[in-house]
Amino acid sequence: MSKPTVQIQYCVPCGHLPRALDVQRAILERFGQSLGGVTLRPGGHGIFTIDVNDERVYTKPDEFDLDTLLTSIGQRVETAAPA
Repeated sequence: MSKPTVQIQYCVPCGHLPRALDVQRAILERFGQSLGGVTLRPGGHGIFTIDVNDERVYTKPDEFDLDTLLTSIGQRVETAAPA
């Protein structure tokens, strides 16, 4: 089984890049070598979503709490990690 991947899609015109970069950095600092990658995907129309292996773990307008988000990602990373 391959390592899990995270994709962050963010709205360019809305100025969500700084938040996307902060989230990417936090994910890499916490889970680094357990992941196959953390990618940023530019979008529009107010989008800000985070997927782990194509499973949505966050979508704007959900309340944004980085610690809760990292816990949710961690649970998926643990279950998807190779033995």
